[in-house]
Amino acid sequence: DIGKFIYVAFFYDMKVRKCSTPEEIKKRKKAVIFCLSADKKCIIVEEGKEILVGDVGVTITDPFKHFVGMLPEKDCRYALYDASFETKESRKEELMFFLWAPELAPLKKKMIYASSKDAIKKKFQGIKHECQANGPEDLNRACIAEKLGGSLIVAFEGCPV
Repeated sequence: DIGKFIYVAFFYDMKVRKCSTPEEIKKRKKAVIFCLSADKKCIIVEEGKEILVGDVGVTITDPFKHFVGMLPEKDCRYALYDASFETKESRKEELMFFLWAPELAPLKKKMIYASSKDAIKKKFQGIKHECQANGPEDLNRACIAEKLGGSLIVAFEGCPV
């Protein structure tokens, strides 16, 4: 079933950085949110739930805040986020994998998402950072900086931590 592997194509699109033209860079995905299909048999890209690099600074001022706002209050999701951060020595971009399982989500949904997390993660070879978030408080800049490298991180998405 092709739907099962669409998310892998999105992952490679975000992971590969061989973008040569400004137009290609603008079309690169900054964030993508995935959900289970209606029959709960496939992981699919949630329609309209992505941020393009070209939107940042144009229609979206704070990409991480926008990303967090796209997550549903009462349902679970998986997500990939292309995090930009700085250490004292350098600027970096690394992909983060999120399991969003908010307190208000039904228990059965949380169990389904938690049990299929390893399957989707195996498809995303090279993910360095993983974050399970149970509410917006788990997605503040300090928590994310901690996941990315703790005290070594001085800025996340252009903002000091």
